[in-house]
Order: sequence, then structure tokens, then C-alpha cells
Amino acid sequence: MNIITKAACRTFQTVLRLAIPILPYRSPKVLSQVRDIPGVLKEKGISHVLVVTDGFLHISGMLEPLKKALAENGIRCTVYDETVPNPTVWNVEIARERYISEGCQGLIGFGGGSAIDCAKAVGARVARPRTTIPQMRGILKVVKRIPFLIAVPTTAGTGSETTLATVITDDKNDHKFPVNDFPLIPRVAVLDPEMTRSLPPHLTATTGMDALTHAIEAYIGGSTTRDTREDALTAAKLISVNLEKAYRDGNDMEARGNMLRAAFLAGRAFSKSYVGYCHAVAHSLGGKYHIPHGLANAVLLPYVLEAYGPAIYRKAKDIAIAMGIADASTPEKTAAEDLIAQIRAMNRAMGIPTKLSGIRTEDIPQLSAFAAREANPLYPVPVLMDAGELRRFYYDVMEEQV
Repeated sequence: MNIITKAACRTFQTVLRLAIPILPYRSPKVLSQVRDIPGVLKEKGISHVLVVTDGFLHISGMLEPLKKALAENGIRCTVYDETVPNPTVWNVEIARERYISEGCQGLIGFGGGSAIDCAKAVGARVARPRTTIPQMRGILKVVKRIPFLIAVPTTAGTGSETTLATVITDDKNDHKFPVNDFPLIPRVAVLDPEMTRSLPPHLTATTGMDALTHAIEAYIGGSTTRDTREDALTAAKLISVNLEKAYRDGNDMEARGNMLRAAFLAGRAFSKSYVGYCHAVAHSLGGKYHIPHGLANAVLLPYVLEAYGPAIYRKAKDIAIAMGIADASTPEKTAAEDLIAQIRAMNRAMGIPTKLSGIRTEDIPQLSAFAAREANPLYPVPVLMDAGELRRFYYDVMEEQV
């Protein structure tokens, strides 16, 4: 990246960092059980909600405790269950039409990050009926207050239940893009470990590594605060202790609960401090090839951290200490190397691959351009890279082509 572009990026990031104390960040009210949702809705005078979820969660019966609790309290619910793993503009528009036609008054995002992101985008479109989701791409373009939104995560990873971001795929060009604005922060987050009990081991692993990526990228960036540093380190510690437990025993409700807490904290950290190139590259891969976001982050993370080099040594040591793999006497470079090695060891222990299938060489210039457009100048990364420099990560993680 040339000097002028670097200076422009850093100036933009500095302005955002200085504005953090005056921006309307907030944290959702936290509930510990799904059955507590009706009480909140009654307080708000809401008698009909749209539940945004996916087909598997609906037919598997996961929604039944929620539907039962709502029915027992006289609250109607309409279900939109067509959300796909990388929610699309089409998903959002169909769900929005259902919200309006059924006369709904509030939203519940029930599922992983995809369902919650879809619900956020539906809220944005309800609030701004004349503005498309692609037109809200970027930061501070939603502006208006969205309908009352409750997030019920069924995975412990994305942190979407506490963030100001939603990531949507443009169906027309297979490109994922973020929409970031304060109205998108859910009003309530339900951290009920029972909702994650049936999460398969491989999804427990990749969504957990997604949460770790959030914590690490938030911490090593240049826009941290005391609160975001504390949240990120606490999340990293919780993940290091609990992720493999939850992976190996899905009925370990203590580990499940701790992972939900970790994902929430990591999400809260990156809402203020942002993520980095790992996420930007992962989003481009998800949009083009529909690679699950947590999987892409898990595979990319060690490569991206290595590329940052000495710029992250000091902060990587803090994370390594929090995760119990270094102490105060460990040299910074050694601690950083140990952190990267630990990430690879965690991936290996949980069956996460070192490469991603399906990446085509001819797509890499366009994918890297998408990643650069997302990240620069918004993400306060330790080392700035342009589209040409970002290409390395696609080659790092792609399977060898025959």
C-alpha cells in the first residue's frame, strides 16, 4: 500500500477511535432463558413477532420452547424459516414482506449469526422502506430506529446478538458486505445454553474459533479501549478453557454457557474495536463459494497473524497469557509464535482443516479487491495491506489445484 493511502486510512481510523466515547454504543439486555422473552415483549406492548430462523431449526423442533412460551402468554408469532447460511438480499426482502403483510410489531432472530443478521437487515428495511440493503452498505447508513429486536443465538461464535453489524450476500454477484450502524444492536440477547445443546461438534468448533477470531482481531487492532481489551481477553480465556470441552461433550452445559458468554464478550469488543483482514478475506470467500464463515476464519487466522509479524508481538503476548500458554517472563516474539501454534493445535484437535476447498486462482484478484474494499479504511489493522498484498492469504489457504 502506498504512503498516501496508508496515511488516509490511519487518519480515518484515528477519527473513529477518538469518536468512540461520544458514539451511541450500548449493550443488549441479557436474558438467560428463552421462557423470559414474553415478559419483555409484554413490557413493550408487542403482541405479534416475526421469528427469523432457518428450516433445520424449525423442523427439528428447536423453536418449540419459544413458540410455547409465546403462545402461553398470548403473543402471536409468524415464522420465516428460509434463511440460508450466508443470508441474501432475497432472504431479507421476503422476510420483510412477511413482517409487513402479517402486521408484526417486533423481531426475534433465532439461530446462528445468519438468522440474527437476517433479522437485523429485515429491521433495517422496515425502518427504511425506500432504501435497499446494498445502499446501506458500510457505516452509519441505517440511521433510523428498527423494530424491537431480540436475538437468540443457537451457536456460540458470531456475537451477532450484541454487535452493530449485519453481513448480507448480494445474490446478483455472490459478494458479501457488511452494514454497520447502532440501531442494529439487538435490544435483548438470550444466552440460553440449552439452545446450543444440539449443535454438532464441527459447528461447535468452527463457531467457537470464530469467536476467538473476534477477540483476537479486536484486541490487536489500533482502536481498543480499556473495556474492549478486557472483554477480548476474558473471551479468549473462556474459549481456551471451554471450547474443546463443548466440542467433545455437547451436553456439558457449563462449557456451553461459558462459550455463549465468550461469544457475547468478543462480539461486544469488536463492535467498538472492529475486526481485521481475517474477516474481510473470510467474507469474500463466503460470498463467492458459500464457505461457512467460522470455518474460513479458523483456517485463515494463523496465516493472517503470521503476516502481521512484529506489529502484533506485544499484544499477542497479552492474549497468550490470558489463554494460559505464556507468562510475564515469556519473550514477546515467543509468546506470539506460541499463540499461533496454539490456534493451529486447537484447529487440529477439533478436526478443522488447514486448507479450504473450491478456491479458484482466477477469482483471487476480484476476491482480494472485495476484501480490501471492506477493510480499508475501516478496520484498524496492525499492518495495512492493499488488494495485491491480500492475495497471499487466498493462496495460503487454497487447496492445491490439479
